[in-house]
Amino acid sequence: MYKSLLCLRYLRTRYIALASIISMTLGVATMIVVNSVMDGFSTDMRTRLRGILADVIVETNSLDGEPDTRDIKNSIQRAIGDDIAGMTSTVEIYAMLSVQYGSQWQSKPVTLIGIDPETKATVGPLAQYLEHTKDNDIPNWELSPEAMAYRKEWTTRAQWMVDRWNHNPPPVEENEQVSFEEPVESNEPLPAPKFANDTATVSPFDQAPKPESSQKANPSANPFSEDMKVSAFEEKEKEDPGSPLKGRVYIGYGLVSFPYEDPETGKTEMFQIVKPGDDVKISTVSAGQPPEPRHFNATVVDLFKSNMSEHDSSLVFCNLEYLQEMRGMIDPVNGEKSITSIQIKLKHPEDAAMVVSKLEEALPAGRFRVRTWEDKQGPLLAAVEVESAILNVLLFLIIAVAGFGILAIFFMITIEKTRDIGVLKALGASSNGIMSIFLSYGLALGLVGSGVGVIVGLLFVRYINEIEKAITWITGRKVFDQRIYYFPEISTHVNPMMVFWVALGAMVIAVLASILPARKAARFHPVESLRYE
Repeated sequence: MYKSLLCLRYLRTRYIALASIISMTLGVATMIVVNSVMDGFSTDMRTRLRGILADVIVETNSLDGEPDTRDIKNSIQRAIGDDIAGMTSTVEIYAMLSVQYGSQWQSKPVTLIGIDPETKATVGPLAQYLEHTKDNDIPNWELSPEAMAYRKEWTTRAQWMVDRWNHNPPPVEENEQVSFEEPVESNEPLPAPKFANDTATVSPFDQAPKPESSQKANPSANPFSEDMKVSAFEEKEKEDPGSPLKGRVYIGYGLVSFPYEDPETGKTEMFQIVKPGDDVKISTVSAGQPPEPRHFNATVVDLFKSNMSEHDSSLVFCNLEYLQEMRGMIDPVNGEKSITSIQIKLKHPEDAAMVVSKLEEALPAGRFRVRTWEDKQGPLLAAVEVESAILNVLLFLIIAVAGFGILAIFFMITIEKTRDIGVLKALGASSNGIMSIFLSYGLALGLVGSGVGVIVGLLFVRYINEIEKAITWITGRKVFDQRIYYFPEISTHVNPMMVFWVALGAMVIAVLASILPARKAARFHPVESLRYE
């Protein structure tokens, strides 16, 4: 009974122990926060990487692809047919994306992936990453009614400007630019068409001309003549200029959007320079040796947004057959279409390593590489794991510092309370009893410190994004910028076992730090202790 009373008394009155408790609390809370953030980052990144790829990827060693598509799939079915939940063929190649906004061109390097949306949706959540496609819908290459209306509207505007110019072109003097803003007098004027979205208030971005109607006027030539009107893009179908092109793409959200700060409200919003229904230009290389340049135009069907900035700013998905046609990957004799990879989703993803071994034996050696999605993204995942391990080691030193603080405090107590220890021994307290007082005191410090640390850490994790916003507002500088990091907000994932082991480790360190002072106090002789001082 006396041991518990003494522990509680020292815990309440010894303010010097508060420093150890605070140190222990900060160490435990910091480890919980860092581990939760790193685990959330790793979990979300793995989910998105796996969703864009697949459990197992069979790749060719050449960008020209392999033509025996049917035989390859048959070999895969014979080897692992019972384990397959979904399978799709793709063509992956590097390309250059060119987008015109106003009178300026923007070109960016991208990874161009030819896919079949229906089969691609069987190996990953493609519909979830498309901005204008519902999650439960099967993705396709058809424009939505809104995108089709948007496309026809701008086509009608462009056609009206062409007709107006051809009907009565204004006189152009030397060094004078053509303006379409003032009406031109004519005996038979053409009325301007009316559109549902025409409003009196137009934003500065809406005033910029669209790609099909934004060519600069040439003083010496009609910009809408047959020779000039396709200078930006290759000539489209003559029958219906408003119909989508044969090339269709899902374009990464980060490729066609940028932050825009409203001067009136001061809020920063993402502005899109390309919308579904617009056309873009893609440049890549043909299959075969030597590769030759290939250029084609494509209609944007939807925007791809996985909330992983690396993918959203580099990936463009194209309809597979058209990409194969443009790259010359279709055999003109038998019509066999080449592919560069096959993505496979497994019924049991944990068996991926075993499936890879089976496929390596079933497929021709030297022609294919068989990897899991983790192997394909190995350097990135390994870097995250190494960083997490190093941070854990460094942060664990904070708890170790708290342990040394407890050790120093207990040695001071043994020296300061030598006479009191002697009195306890003279009254009949055993050496084990004296030792248990210090060990219980150390355990109490560990319990309080780790308990408060767990509460503080979990609260910090719960409101980490709100805290980030508050710090950003106070400092005026963005703490977690989505243009730099992978995700739009800080992702967290609390593992209960991690919290348990961190708290247990803190308590063990506190008890271990109290062993040496406890043994020293237990060895005190009653008579010598009473003579002390």
